Amino acid sequence: MHLLYLVPQKISIVAMAKKKKKFQKKRASGTFNKKKLKTEILAILYEEPGKTVNYKQISTWLGVKDIETRKLIDVVLQELNDDDYLDQISRGKYKLKAKTGTVSGVVELQPQGFAYVNSDEVDRPVLISSRNLKHAMAGDKVRVRIYARRKKHDLEGEIIEILERAKTVFVGIVQISRNFAFLNPAGKVGFDIFIPLEKLNGAKNGQRAIAEINEWPENARSPFGKIIEVLGDVGDNDAEMHSILAQFELPHKFPENVDKAAEKIPLEIPKEEIKKRRDVRNITTFTIDPADAKDFDDALSLQKLENGNWEVSVHIADVTHYVVPKTIIEEEAQSRATSVYLVDRVVPMLPERLSNGVCSLRPNEDKLCFSAIFEIDDQANINNEWFGKTVIHSDRRFAYEEAQKIIETGEGDYSNEILTLNNLAKQLRDKRFKKGSIAFERFELKFKIDEKGKPLSVYFNEAKDSNKLIEEFMLLANKKVAEFIGRKQDNKTPKTFVYRIHDKPDPEKLESLNTFIQRFGYGLQLTTPKSITDSLNNLLTNVKGKKEQNLVETLAIRTMAKAAYSTRNIGHYGLSFEYYSHFTSPIRRYPDMMVHRLLEKYLANERSANEQKYESLCKHSSEMETKAANAERASIKYKQVEFMQDHVGKVYPGVISGITDWGIYVELLNKIEGMVPLRELVDDFYILDEKNYALVGKHSNKTYRLGDEVTVKIWRTNLERKQLDFLLTENEEIDSFD
Repeated sequence: MHLLYLVPQKISIVAMAKKKKKFQKKRASGTFNKKKLKTEILAILYEEPGKTVNYKQISTWLGVKDIETRKLIDVVLQELNDDDYLDQISRGKYKLKAKTGTVSGVVELQPQGFAYVNSDEVDRPVLISSRNLKHAMAGDKVRVRIYARRKKHDLEGEIIEILERAKTVFVGIVQISRNFAFLNPAGKVGFDIFIPLEKLNGAKNGQRAIAEINEWPENARSPFGKIIEVLGDVGDNDAEMHSILAQFELPHKFPENVDKAAEKIPLEIPKEEIKKRRDVRNITTFTIDPADAKDFDDALSLQKLENGNWEVSVHIADVTHYVVPKTIIEEEAQSRATSVYLVDRVVPMLPERLSNGVCSLRPNEDKLCFSAIFEIDDQANINNEWFGKTVIHSDRRFAYEEAQKIIETGEGDYSNEILTLNNLAKQLRDKRFKKGSIAFERFELKFKIDEKGKPLSVYFNEAKDSNKLIEEFMLLANKKVAEFIGRKQDNKTPKTFVYRIHDKPDPEKLESLNTFIQRFGYGLQLTTPKSITDSLNNLLTNVKGKKEQNLVETLAIRTMAKAAYSTRNIGHYGLSFEYYSHFTSPIRRYPDMMVHRLLEKYLANERSANEQKYESLCKHSSEMETKAANAERASIKYKQVEFMQDHVGKVYPGVISGITDWGIYVELLNKIEGMVPLRELVDDFYILDEKNYALVGKHSNKTYRLGDEVTVKIWRTNLERKQLDFLLTENEEIDSFD
């Protein structure tokens, strides 16, 4: 792949034929996904930088004939234009942007001080030495000048411009000396922040605090900053949880003016508003949620129709009736984009007045909803659908455990309704799997904690029929809303909408997974998208109850792309839905609020919304979702390490869950994971065998492989780094967590 194009070149017919053959050969290795298509398209255009192309030409060059992938190519061209790799010459026609000897990309900082810049403009990361970073930080978007290659397979360069800072606010621990102070940031940052004493804002030595960078003089080793918030003492549960939120740039409280604005919103529903809506208060309605839930954003109704079919209604809190554009509550919700779920708390997207009060579908209260109502027969076929504004009255609030007991015993409040819904849900689920949905079912690690946040025990949440009942009807509503808007009506172009998209898996990751699982006697069929999903489902069924279940499920999940929000629909691979959206959780997800607004707009036959505006909001929502997920994982890891502090020196069985060139990751039976540092394997010099997921002793040939059962001793814990270290051991008495 060429890197720099200063003069456009013509390509002969022979060269083009060779190129077509080359890229068609690549396609044989697996199905295209977005990531692979971006690489292939840029590779084509780098070979012919002056040419204007459209998705049809790219499809021909890549040998793509199926409609689904051709649509995906069109989406990828749009995204490459958004990301400044291509110029759009006219509608649907693109040309490579002229290069000037540089590429742009995102900084991935390494613990040793150097960095890599990842760019779609080149075929591998660009190495940046510490002296050439120009004060760039992890996640920054930068422009890089690439040096002439010194080695055949290496790219090296220097940062010449910081295009966009990823962050300027950092959380860490304050260290104060006589004349100045520093904040030592958490995570892989690579520098301390210099804090003048007059800018400590009351922070004391050793406390957790948040600092903002003001400037970074060119010749200074550290940036200059100020403390903007003191979180508290190290080890205090609130300080630690707030620190995790701050590390991922997530708030832990609402601005005072937002809370005050929310308090002014009345609970009472005006009679005039009820008259505008479909009144379903006389139909049996209930909610099913976790036992500790306070924000109920979905409810189900069921009634038998005269023709013998069932009317199943999915009622969703009408958040956008109360949260209107250009208000401070709307701006705050848009900024947060999601609620954040840490081990011991929920940080809501909306103020408590709304999330737990005004909007929450609490029992025995009239509530405003946006509903999806379906006519379903006994074989779970959807005969009719209706979407619109309603007013409901929930008759009962069920916890999942209560609903599950009714499903298992057949007895209890509204047992007929729950059993009927469960029967329909099971049929819907069976149909979904037959059409290619992938049956990932993961245990959720939970902690029982005391009033101070200390973890007392570990347990697992397993999805049972009551959970699956709710999930299936939420999936149905999300799918049908997306289909209603997304399908072309009378050959018209679909209107702008917010979709939940999920790309195809990376073919290379699927090949690696297939190679690995063969050691357990399993295999995947990778010839077609349908054969992939069928064989994945067979794999997930066959590993249930086996010792390798968690490991294989984890590796299978890692082959999957990340789901995201976009106005450019490519379908949802994991669910095997051509159209899918998020409509059912507007109390905790901003994209659902966008979907509600767009659906209301289009039900009123209004013109299409601005795609660029909504695509930008989709991108922001996807980014905030990632931050929230990372914060949740960090809080779980912190509590894991905190829980294991009382188990140092004890011995437990485990399974090797990860192999790296710095250590062996081991997962214990309670799903807590730690690492055996490579330097502690003193009996030999071990070399990483990436292809076989193994560490191999150079002299003894002793091998540690992914999935091997081992016994470990809990060696040490480090709460500051959220790090748990093990030592391999043999012939020692096994301890119990009971």
